[in-house]
Amino acid sequence: MTTAISVEAIGIDKRFGGFTALDAVSLKVAKGSMHFLLGENGAGKSTLVKCLLGYYRPDAGSFLVDGREVEISRPADADALGLGMVYQHFTLVPAMTVAENLVMSRADVPAVINWAQERVALDAFMRRMPFQVPLDAEVGSLAAGERQKTEILKQLYLERRLLVLDEPTSVLTPQEAEEMLGLVRGLAHSGAITAIVISHKLKEVAKFADEVTVLRRGRRTGGGPAPVLTPADMTAMMIGEPQAPSEPERLGAPEPAPRLELRGVTTVGDQGRAGLEIGSLAVRPREIVGIAGVSGNGQATLVEVLGGQRAPSGGQVLVEGAPYDGSRDLAQARAVRVLPEEPLRNGCVPRMSVTENLNLRGFDRDAGGARCFWLDRGGMVARARRLIGGYRVRAPSAEVPIGVLSGGNVQRCVLARELDGEVRLLIVANPCFGLDVKAVAEVRARIMAARNAGAAVLLVSEDFDEILELADRILVMHGGRVVHETPGPGADAQSIGAHMLGSH
Repeated sequence: MTTAISVEAIGIDKRFGGFTALDAVSLKVAKGSMHFLLGENGAGKSTLVKCLLGYYRPDAGSFLVDGREVEISRPADADALGLGMVYQHFTLVPAMTVAENLVMSRADVPAVINWAQERVALDAFMRRMPFQVPLDAEVGSLAAGERQKTEILKQLYLERRLLVLDEPTSVLTPQEAEEMLGLVRGLAHSGAITAIVISHKLKEVAKFADEVTVLRRGRRTGGGPAPVLTPADMTAMMIGEPQAPSEPERLGAPEPAPRLELRGVTTVGDQGRAGLEIGSLAVRPREIVGIAGVSGNGQATLVEVLGGQRAPSGGQVLVEGAPYDGSRDLAQARAVRVLPEEPLRNGCVPRMSVTENLNLRGFDRDAGGARCFWLDRGGMVARARRLIGGYRVRAPSAEVPIGVLSGGNVQRCVLARELDGEVRLLIVANPCFGLDVKAVAEVRARIMAARNAGAAVLLVSEDFDEILELADRILVMHGGRVVHETPGPGADAQSIGAHMLGSH
């Protein structure tokens, strides 16, 4: 039975004060299709989807569902129409079972739940599904691919007829990504759902999309049947140029002596996750070591240890042969820089200005690096202007709170701050997460330039293509341990994926 619905947006406008986020945007998604929505960071994709799902009210325009104009003024209206979303970050409760997550997601959960009755209904529901997950397993114990499946199952359980998937493969292995997108396409082509997929990965578009719509600076710049659009066509629509910037050039070979060493480093596990058990790990000057792994296998803990946010329970961290604890004084003395994951939360003070955030690293140092006790406001402003111009940060002014900037511009600010001056060791975590094609190319080029200039770079990334593009050497983490090592050039993606899943 076909339950999928068609959706059409006609002339949608959305303004935030004097800023126009959407300008007469129209979108037509056919029933039972897999429609990809592309565009640069800040192009309006999320705003359009939030209007469709009732989180924003458009200033002009209308939506049609199955050819009938509908009013979507709040999320409950979208729920009633069968519109749902699978978010970029998991929304399930890790300590609850799959069954408990499904039942508790309903709006009509009774005060006293008859679990025997619910289990009968859940078993019947699962028999109708094209894929399975264990109902009695705690979500926190599932691999990322299984959790993503559970997110989709939750939406199907809630009888959604159209699903929006926001960057659905961002935390999956290559194998999991292929499987998940294949499952969604199968559901769409069977008539069970209609799917709108927000993605930056043109390889996914080429393989799985039926139709494509591209937004740029709040306007629709093109689209059409995916089979007739080339990557150059879609890139031109997204960034106004037929090609994204070329891959950064790798210059020079790694030096022999390590700049960063971990020896027997351990941490205490928490929140149901295993702690680190890293026997040895080394990064040399003029080398990018890429850390691959499914989210939750110790990568975040490793970055916290190296960034001074978590103390190891055992072992040694050495920088240039001397003990290193990640303190601000040692980081400045050894020229260690950190570009953290979610930089707005972990690397910035959202309510402070762009100028102040760009000066967080050196506001208390003079030009020679010695401590000073009076703020040099003029010097801070000049430095901020130089970095804003050099890294093409788009901001209303240097004095607005950094929290009002788009994700890509926050990333540019933190990158500018961390790469300014001498950099001997660079620790980078998911630097391009959620960024557009052009911003991704720019960030990767900056990282490669630091490597070519002699920095040792530890790159922790859940974007497998990023690891393959940038790394001189690849390490795979699973369960808090390094379980596999391979040279970056010519690496076997399938073998790395198997080690990421712990199945090799």
